[in-house]
Amino acid sequence: MHLSPKILRRAAGAACLVLIILQLEGCYYLQAIRGHSDLMSRRRPMSDLVADDATSADLKRRLALVLEARDFAVTELLLPDNDSYRSYVDLERDFVVWNVFAAPEFALEPKTWCYPVAGCVAYRGYFNETSARNLAKVLGDRGFDVSVGGVSAYSTLGRFSDPLLNTMMRWSDTELVSTLFHELAHQKLYVKGDSTFNESFATAVAELGIVRWLEARDESDQLASVIDRRVLRRSLMELVAPARAALEVLYQQPIDAEDMRREKREILNRLSASADALIRANGAPGGNWLAAPLNNSRLVSLNLYEGHLEAFKLIGEECQSDLACFYSRAEGLATMSHEARNWILDQIKD
Repeated sequence: MHLSPKILRRAAGAACLVLIILQLEGCYYLQAIRGHSDLMSRRRPMSDLVADDATSADLKRRLALVLEARDFAVTELLLPDNDSYRSYVDLERDFVVWNVFAAPEFALEPKTWCYPVAGCVAYRGYFNETSARNLAKVLGDRGFDVSVGGVSAYSTLGRFSDPLLNTMMRWSDTELVSTLFHELAHQKLYVKGDSTFNESFATAVAELGIVRWLEARDESDQLASVIDRRVLRRSLMELVAPARAALEVLYQQPIDAEDMRREKREILNRLSASADALIRANGAPGGNWLAAPLNNSRLVSLNLYEGHLEAFKLIGEECQSDLACFYSRAEGLATMSHEARNWILDQIKD
């Protein structure tokens, strides 16, 4: 068969494009392998560190706390009993990875990246901050709304023995234990390619788990603080919902791009101001996680953790907080198609 020079040039161009893509993906996976290998090589058993006289008193206390919470996760929360979070790593930096989130300028749908194990997820993670920000610049130059966030926790979904990290130790005891439950929940149930389901499920398990943990320890003051934070977060999400709805309506309008940008900024700035006023009125510690400048990528990342949370809470209530029932219901949803699963969760919430 004879191929014309034009067809050969097109084929060569396509082959070069595929090669470039594979090289770029190869670079991404190479940094992931190196970062993961470095992390895993630094592990030390927590029990050894607790027994080591060279370990500071505060670190000993917190490691012992995590080991206690780890056993509680198995016996009381029915979470996986394995070697994850029984070792410790000091990475000597503030974050373990940096995640890049992106969304179109005029849409609230996340850009996704697909991986062999995790499936398609709405973020791209790098062990090096500069690499994350380089990708963010590339996406920004292509017209995407982009955000970059440092991440303190790390999970391989149980495929390796994930360690506790120094990046998690700046949190309060309650936040630390809650995050431990969240990460172990990913090992309990994970649906490939459905980030919102996975994060909402894990957040629900963590919320239920931390209440049981504090009740078991008779720490009523900490429990009251947890409840107050939940009420505030729910109030903030009630501000987000109408803003998202207004943006979705705006993005369907046949208006000039510059006019759409102006109205978009006004909606997002009002949301930031309302959130700031609510936080101040409640005297809540910490900053405003809806502070300006907001963009679509930040709303998308927020929705990952909150999108189905209320539905999972209602499932927990229907199960009367029986975890075997709760997990069974969640596992049933996991077997469904993405569309059917989302429809049912939306019906439960509404």
